[in-house]
Amino acid sequence: MKNIFADIPKNLESEIFERLIDTDNVQIERIISLGQRSPETGWFNQDKNEWVMVLKGEAVLIFEDGSISKMKSGDHINIPAHKKHRVDQTSTDSETIWLAVHYQ
Repeated sequence: MKNIFADIPKNLESEIFERLIDTDNVQIERIISLGQRSPETGWFNQDKNEWVMVLKGEAVLIFEDGSISKMKSGDHINIPAHKKHRVDQTSTDSETIWLAVHYQ
């Protein structure tokens, strides 16, 4: 048994992606951010759907269509495959912990 809030690295100069489950049909990962954001150029354009929840902290997602999702602890969103998006902001005063589920 593990705890999603345990073993947070002290050094968060770069975002941490930890795969928790990895099967042919679904991948579940814990993501830990501290002020990271996507590059200004380019978009995430994933082949799989992604359901993502902010467990701790805050984040802002921007979509190519101009919509914005401001997320705080407990908020979740389903992002369909190939819906272009990027992370515009994550908390800078403490880590943002995400739970992401990638599925067909």
